[in-house]
Amino acid sequence: MSPTDPLAWDTLEREVAYSCPGFDVVNESVQLPDGAETDFDYLSEPASVCVLPFTPDGDVVCIDEWRQAVSRVNRGLPVGGTEPDDDDLEAAARRELAEETGHEADHLEPLVTVEPANGIADSVIHCFVAYGCRPTADQQLDHNESIRVTPLAYETLLEAIRNGEIRDGRAVLAVSYYQLFEATEDQP
Repeated sequence: MSPTDPLAWDTLEREVAYSCPGFDVVNESVQLPDGAETDFDYLSEPASVCVLPFTPDGDVVCIDEWRQAVSRVNRGLPVGGTEPDDDDLEAAARRELAEETGHEADHLEPLVTVEPANGIADSVIHCFVAYGCRPTADQQLDHNESIRVTPLAYETLLEAIRNGEIRDGRAVLAVSYYQLFEATEDQP
């Protein structure tokens, strides 16, 4: 069945070229709108969640995490992939918040859903704002996670994004979207 939009590509064949824990590299043979055939490779991974967690005092529960791909400690927000055991996206967000920070939230609200790199990946990130976050347990880190919990004042977080100190795209996106559309005088 051919797509109906004249810009759409037809997928002729699809195979997983490489698979590892967390993602696959997919190779597709495609036909372009002009009839030419070519290959297209992309990264495929499960949907993920990103949490912008506010404490009752209005601080943001940030994390510092080693990121091997850029060879440095990266300041950001709790983020993780969805898992088959998750009842829904909010459950995944609550799980990631607890695992990476040891915090639980009074309530969560959906913020935005984005495809951050849809030219090279099928990644989808569902961002949430978590309110009333309090430490309730120890972190439950995966075997390949090195994370330090670092609460920051919201204004300090904004300034770190403004001056380029925080470069994590998921954190920048969630905070920017929150600041642009959600932040009010009443909220942190």
